[in-house]
Amino acid sequence: MFSTFNMEIKFFDERTKKFYKLVPTKTWPTLEISGIHMHRIKKTDPKTDSEMKIRCLGRIYGKILDVCTGLGYTAILAARRKAVKKVITIEKDENVIEIARQSEFSKELFENPKIELIIGDATEIIKEFEDESFNFIIHDPPRFSLAPELYSQQFYFQLFRVLRRGGKMFHYIGKPGKLSGKNFMRGIVKRLLNAGFRKVVKVKEVEGVVVHKT
Repeated sequence: MFSTFNMEIKFFDERTKKFYKLVPTKTWPTLEISGIHMHRIKKTDPKTDSEMKIRCLGRIYGKILDVCTGLGYTAILAARRKAVKKVITIEKDENVIEIARQSEFSKELFENPKIELIIGDATEIIKEFEDESFNFIIHDPPRFSLAPELYSQQFYFQLFRVLRRGGKMFHYIGKPGKLSGKNFMRGIVKRLLNAGFRKVVKVKEVEGVVVHKT
């Protein structure tokens, strides 16, 4: 049974040269940008996918950093946890936020007082946070080819810096290099370890890793 969501949102932005479309699924809609889905929808759905990413971190609490807001699903679901006091979420693409404003499934992103949305470049904004500001981080970037800066050594250093000792980060990676045969995962894990993270645990069912700051 599919969602009753039937609002059609789609447009092309001359500035970004991208085509944006909100696509219904059996639960919450997904965002499609120039033909690429921003959520995993094969054998799952956007709501379940977001829930699984948060579940990887175990019991979350305190202050959460959510990198790459998208439609706001991970920020919304994290903020619903009673032990979570605040979620700061960052999104670079203003078109994405405009679509979220029009979707009934993203209303909590703008209405929940526990959520602070920052529109801007995460690689610059993160420098403004103090050391060890967050108990947990959800890093859910687009695929490597679309935003390599969010997989860079310098950005990983910043993520490590703002995470509190004993904290954990979930990093969505997907399957970069699957078609080309390149092993991007090896380089990503190496950079995470170089940044100071430890205990890199691959979580196959959500195509990501959980890393610890010990």
